[in-house]
Amino acid sequence: MLKAMVVDDEAPARSELKYLLDEVGGVEVVAEADNIRDAILELKSMHCDVIFLDINMPGVNGMQFAEALTKFKNLPAVVFVTAYGDYATSAFDVNAVDYLVKPVETDRLRQAIEKVKNSLGMNGSKSTGERIPVEKGGKKVLVPVDKIRYVMAKDDYSCLYTEDDHYLSTISLTQLETRLGSDSFFRVHRGYIVNLSYVSEVESVPGGTLLLTMRDTGEQIPVSRRRVAPLKKVLKL
Repeated sequence: MLKAMVVDDEAPARSELKYLLDEVGGVEVVAEADNIRDAILELKSMHCDVIFLDINMPGVNGMQFAEALTKFKNLPAVVFVTAYGDYATSAFDVNAVDYLVKPVETDRLRQAIEKVKNSLGMNGSKSTGERIPVEKGGKKVLVPVDKIRYVMAKDDYSCLYTEDDHYLSTISLTQLETRLGSDSFFRVHRGYIVNLSYVSEVESVPGGTLLLTMRDTGEQIPVSRRRVAPLKKVLKL
C-alpha cells in the first residue's frame, strides 16, 4: 500500500482528495499539511511514498518545494494536484510523476497512482526472495524478508527479530520501511515496524491505543495513537 501525504492550503481540497484516494484504494494518507513548512516537518518524522501537492500556496509554492526535493535521497514521488494547467511543463522538469487538474476524476487519479507504483517499483508484491543484510558475530548475514516478525529502532540502527533470533542492521527504520514495502509490514510506531502476518491478537488499551501480541512468542508491541486508525483500516477492525 502506498503511503501518501496531501499538501494543499485549502482544507476542502484536502478532504476531497482524501475521499477520492479512499475510493480508489491502495493508498494510505499518513499525513497532510496546509503549507510547505509543515510538510517538511512531516517528512522528517515519517516515511511517505508519494506527495499529492498543490502548486499555488502562500510563501514557498509547490513547484519550489518539488525542486528542492530532487536534491534529497529516497525522495517521495510527486503528483501535482492543481486548478491550473499551465504549469505542466515545469512540473515534469522537477521530475513529477503526474500532473492532475482539479476537479480530479477518479479514473484519472487511479492512473496517477499506477504511475507512482511503477516509478517506485511497487506493482506486484515484494519477492519472497528479498533479503536484508545484517550483522551477526562479526559477519554479514542475509535475512529473508518473510522471516522477519518485527523491526525495532535501536539508536541510529535497527534490530530485526525473526522466529528464532535477532540481528542488528545499519539500515535505519525509515529506510527499512521503504525497502520492506509490502502490505504485510506496517509502521505501528516511530520505533516499530511489524509483520502483520505474525500478529495473533490486537488489544485495546487505555488512552485509545492498541497493543499487538505476536504469535508463538507472545511479545507485545505498542501502537502509537496516530497509527491506530490506519492500522484498524488495514486489519479491517
